[in-house]
Amino acid sequence: MAEVQPRKQSFTTRLGLALRPKKSTNRLRKQSTPEVKIKEVPPLPPTPPIGKRLQYGAVYRPSQDNTDEQTGERRDDTDLLHGLAHHESHDSLDSIVQLKRADLEAWRPPGEPLIASLPPALWELIASFLPPSDIASLAFSSKTLVVRLSLSPWLALDKPENLSERNTFLQRMDNHLPAHLLCFDCGTYHRRIQLGEEKLKPTLVFNPLYNCPSIGKPGFVPPRLRLTPGNTLPYTFVQLVFRAIKYSPNHGIALSSLARRWKDPTSEWTHQSRYYMYKGHLLMRVVSQSFAAPKLPPSGQRHLLYSREDYTPYFSCCAHWRDGELMNICKCALGHIPEQKQSIATQLKQGPQIQMALRHVNPIVTLCSTCRPMRRCPECPTEYLVELKLAEDKLDPVVKFKQVIAVTRWSDLGNGSSPYTPEWTSINGDGEYHSFNMMGKRAISGIFEAQSGVTMPGQRMLSLNPKNVKLGEDGHGWY
Repeated sequence: MAEVQPRKQSFTTRLGLALRPKKSTNRLRKQSTPEVKIKEVPPLPPTPPIGKRLQYGAVYRPSQDNTDEQTGERRDDTDLLHGLAHHESHDSLDSIVQLKRADLEAWRPPGEPLIASLPPALWELIASFLPPSDIASLAFSSKTLVVRLSLSPWLALDKPENLSERNTFLQRMDNHLPAHLLCFDCGTYHRRIQLGEEKLKPTLVFNPLYNCPSIGKPGFVPPRLRLTPGNTLPYTFVQLVFRAIKYSPNHGIALSSLARRWKDPTSEWTHQSRYYMYKGHLLMRVVSQSFAAPKLPPSGQRHLLYSREDYTPYFSCCAHWRDGELMNICKCALGHIPEQKQSIATQLKQGPQIQMALRHVNPIVTLCSTCRPMRRCPECPTEYLVELKLAEDKLDPVVKFKQVIAVTRWSDLGNGSSPYTPEWTSINGDGEYHSFNMMGKRAISGIFEAQSGVTMPGQRMLSLNPKNVKLGEDGHGWY
């Protein structure tokens, strides 16, 4: 029998066999589980018996079953921790604070029944421990309290001796009356007649901010602060500034509107005032300066420093300027002014003698240890600094540059709550104030100048009245 030859494969068959994917060598096999070696856990320390306290240094170990000792139920600490979380509930204090005022008033239960539940004798006993202003505020807060306290709080405030208590009660309504201003002299809110257009003017200019029946009466002087001769700072402007800062601009005026520059009409003195608010207190700075001639006699110094109307200084000062060394310091500074620079030809016109020192005069003047340090008034929060500066006189065609005496005053006007604060009354000479004990080490001048980045030169701060002599106008040192 003949041998059968294998059939020859075609080209298509051979191409299909070549492109056929090969069998994978990674076959799935059943994985054998290795033997796990269980590590022996050391036994837990024995738990203390129930009902006994742990010894010092012992560690509390909860029981394995974690069951409650009283009910026997299993305690889940996870649920306890999640129960302390906030789930958008309005019962927490944070959510109550975020509520609007209208929603808060709607949520709050009415308090009238609770107030009415207390007997009237108890409310009268509570009112007996309060001042008249607080009693009136208590009666004003609720209709029930008005019935309980009757009209006695209002009748007490109407008495003349309780004028200060009446002003204290009325001040609490300041926020609700932007178009009115409290008059501390008569204890009444007057309507502002220059609403939003109040401007500080000289004393001789009639500038009422409201119509008060006390204005024009003999001997009536509204609360004000002396700045310079013919210029004062009424307390009403201080009141408007604080109202604008506390409440809104509609309640008063801006602080920058108080700053002014003016010239005295009867002398060469020029003045510049500026104000600054620091920690609820109003600070004031007034810079007064005038040209001064060298080698003035005593009469010339008085003519330069004092006003001939009332013999008060031309520059700004407090009510204690007569007691102390303020005027002597100014006169000492005037004695340091050098003579004007003169050439040899100018000296020969005056006489045959020639002084070579007058040809090279140093324009920078150094004051002595008496007039150089800063001074603080011991009776009020006021500080002074006397300086000599070189300035240009545009009205003199011969001598262009002259020496100028500059007196700078810094004062703390108080918190503006009333014209009876210790700072305001002491500056006017009506109250007691120990500045060295109340103000501490930091000076008013340093606080004021620090707001604009100006550093005051390191100087000593001395008392304006080191001998504590209080003679006033009876003394002769001030003149």
